[in-house]
Amino acid sequence: MIVLTFLTLNSAFCQEKLVKDIDFDKVMDTVYLDANTSELICRLSGLGFKKIKSDPMETAGDNYQIKSTKNGFEYQCNWMRAGFAAQFRYDKVAKKVQLIGMSRYEFGNASNDGSGESSINLLTTDYIGNWNYFDQDKMKLVKIPAIKSKMPMKTVFLEDFSEGTYTQYADRCAELYNKNKKRLLNK
Repeated sequence: MIVLTFLTLNSAFCQEKLVKDIDFDKVMDTVYLDANTSELICRLSGLGFKKIKSDPMETAGDNYQIKSTKNGFEYQCNWMRAGFAAQFRYDKVAKKVQLIGMSRYEFGNASNDGSGESSINLLTTDYIGNWNYFDQDKMKLVKIPAIKSKMPMKTVFLEDFSEGTYTQYADRCAELYNKNKKRLLNK
């Protein structure tokens, strides 16, 4: 059973709370973003409901969601023209909540230059990016062929997760975008 509740903490904040068996022991656990500290919090029954906390999510504001996934949960943060998602799953061996994937999207600038989306499976290191650039000569948006690559990253558990984790992924993604865009422009 999955229960999603909304708790109003004050007029400026609304906190979303996911109640789900994350550690597969048939006891409900909770995941939420603390409105006061902006930390992503997970309380697992198998660990005595002790708080497992990420670093503060500085840009979360009111534009975040915590969603249930098949084997865990996803934290999403959306801004005006971009956003990202981070997928987590309980690692039974390590007895920790592990970041297993990330995805991101951007609408680019006013001409949609740099628009697209990408994802990475951190367990297999498989990266896929579907990006566009605006061709100034042709005055049209051009789709870059799908970028498929291996992108190894260090193992990250919830207590090590921060927006810096996402930023590192976004920077490496941008490098692949720029490399492939340059290759197409030089043809």
